Amino acid sequence: MSRFAHTHPDHPRDPSHWEPLTEEIANTGHLEKVAALVQAHAAQMFPFSGNPLRDLAIELARRLGLWHDLGKFSEEFQRYLLRTADVGDDAHTLESRGKVDHSTAGAQHAARTLPGLGILLAYAIAGHHAGLPDALDLTHSCLKARLRKSIPDWLPAVPPRLLDSAPMLASGLPADKFAVAFFTRLLFSCLTDADFLATEAFMSPERATARPIHATDIMARLDDHLSAWLGARFTAPVNVVQQARAEVLAACLSAAEQPPGLYSLTVPTGGGKTLSSLAFALRHAARHGLRRVIHAIPFTSIIEQNADVFREVFAELGAEIVLEHHSNFDPDQETATSRLATENWDAPLIVTTNVQLFESLFANRTSRCRKLHRIARSVIVLDEAQTLPVTLLAPCLRALRELVEHYGCTVVLCTATQPALVFRPGEFEIGLPNPTEIVPDPPTLYATLKRVEVRQAGRLGVAALRARLAEEPQVLAIVNTRRHAADLYGALVEATGSAGNYHLSAAMCPQHRSAILAEIRERLADGERCRVVSTQLIEAGVDVDFPVVYRAMGGVDAIAQAAGRCNREGQQDQGVTWVFEPDESEHPIPRGYLRRAADAAREILPLHADPLALDTVEAYFRLHYWKNQDLWDQHAILDGFNFAPSDRELPFRFNFATVAERFRFIADTQRPVIVPWGETGRKLVDQLRATHRMKLPPPAGIARRLQRYSVTIPQFAWQNAQAQGLLELLHERFAVLVSPELHYASDTGLCMLGDGVYDPEQLIID
Repeated sequence: MSRFAHTHPDHPRDPSHWEPLTEEIANTGHLEKVAALVQAHAAQMFPFSGNPLRDLAIELARRLGLWHDLGKFSEEFQRYLLRTADVGDDAHTLESRGKVDHSTAGAQHAARTLPGLGILLAYAIAGHHAGLPDALDLTHSCLKARLRKSIPDWLPAVPPRLLDSAPMLASGLPADKFAVAFFTRLLFSCLTDADFLATEAFMSPERATARPIHATDIMARLDDHLSAWLGARFTAPVNVVQQARAEVLAACLSAAEQPPGLYSLTVPTGGGKTLSSLAFALRHAARHGLRRVIHAIPFTSIIEQNADVFREVFAELGAEIVLEHHSNFDPDQETATSRLATENWDAPLIVTTNVQLFESLFANRTSRCRKLHRIARSVIVLDEAQTLPVTLLAPCLRALRELVEHYGCTVVLCTATQPALVFRPGEFEIGLPNPTEIVPDPPTLYATLKRVEVRQAGRLGVAALRARLAEEPQVLAIVNTRRHAADLYGALVEATGSAGNYHLSAAMCPQHRSAILAEIRERLADGERCRVVSTQLIEAGVDVDFPVVYRAMGGVDAIAQAAGRCNREGQQDQGVTWVFEPDESEHPIPRGYLRRAADAAREILPLHADPLALDTVEAYFRLHYWKNQDLWDQHAILDGFNFAPSDRELPFRFNFATVAERFRFIADTQRPVIVPWGETGRKLVDQLRATHRMKLPPPAGIARRLQRYSVTIPQFAWQNAQAQGLLELLHERFAVLVSPELHYASDTGLCMLGDGVYDPEQLIID
């Protein structure tokens, strides 16, 4: 009896069209195709041949591919394919929901055949649909339970050539428990991506052929293109600020020739970090054979700013060069369509968020982990690196060290406020090794670019702040929450009219914000009245220049970012940035990161004459990061990975599922709402509705395009909105705002307060 991996979507009842599980002659069976892909992925994770860890990964990868679907050889599974062929069920998604099990067989075989190392394979095989399991817990899904589980007999139908039992030495395996768990997770990533790609090639060949294929010299081509682009647009510097930016760019291009490793780029706001760091990353990748550039920024709400800059640079080379990816549409529950559409970061330039990057590095679900192997041998630029949460510092920095030390990555700590994350004996033992500073003399650069005076404004409620803003023809006010921004903007419009007054927050979809920012920049350039009230989304990567800025109390790094929007181009002798305390009875600073940062700043600022000087920044981080040792791994992430050498059955005790649940940058889950804003937004939603109505998969790439038309809200608000019929759920994961004319304002964005959906006391920060 022939054994099959998948039915054919167009011929569900005709096995002659189905995909064979194994095929020795032409290596066209599913297992052979996956094995070849897993090996290729594993080999590409390491910087050179002859690396013992690389050799080990390749050997393990081949076995992962050949063994991951051994359970499909059972007669029970083959009968299942015949029984459900006309129903349209997907075996992969059914397994993730616990309804069919074809992965336990391979996990058990790996554990029996390769004592010790086989357990690493068992984790990956057992979880290649449902997600990496815990070693031990009280459920039937933990690895120990899976290894002892009674399953249908599969062995008689398996060709012996697949059951390779040759012994393997653990040569090259790291001695550190976190490193071994990290290695396992990356192997898991190789397997899930290979399985998805092989399945896609059979089930949806048109989607597979539509995937872009990038030339092997793509990084060199991007470097050449960027150099030409910069040369065509930037003439000789005409003032001190432009001269300093040119020097930063030159330093980045020079440092790019140095070997891969850990770097820091310490440049004050307005010093041209975005393009200069990109120039370093592309040239460095081209010179050292690295595969892609990953640019990570702190907040989802500002991801489009840098992505827009990069798209402008590479517009002539095609839209697929830049991939913008955050967590908005990562499915909680896998479906047949979402499984094929999940991003795997197969692009030369990724623009993402810290949330997406680091939560993926500690995730257990296939949708999040699929891309991880592509992070290896990349340049990772951490924009505003100092914003990593104190409570997750230890695991975040540990992961970065692994990527640099074992997987050929270069990491750039790109910030205006170094040092934050570097090792300090006796103070910051979890810090990263001392990085190579790209800019030769950061203090001198800071002095050169100093063009703002920071002053204290005391306590200002909405009425008092509105009065001060109304006196300024051009002014920017930055506050900590969406509610504060909406209230202040409303008061300003009530007092002075709507002309020339603007609101910016993540309650507005990215495309809407981009349109408003374009109008703001035009009014500033023309010298017209322009008063802007914004959340902190405007602080990183947004190129605006105001003579006066007001900033609600926050961390010293946030104040420095706000000052970077003031006199940015050096057109005045000195700009002024006012720091004020919000009225706590009206708008308290939210608990957690923002309040801790503000408290540290209140303690440090009175002790230093210049709030933006590098010694002030160091004192701030000593208090904010370095003196909070009890918070560095508050959720016991690193405790989730242990060795148990006396336990022959389970020597590696890795609790992947528990760690994934604990590792959250944002404690409260947020979910996206799609807003059909503008003509393009409406067309995208129409396409989504049409495919949903016809029971077709969503158009390829539409999730990526819809990110520019989405607004994230808290889980409770999302659920309330759905219950009240304000959201239309399409394809099981796209929630579309039903009546935007009622619930989306042209100036402030999403506004469902009147329906009791948004609790105004719980509006999330940006």
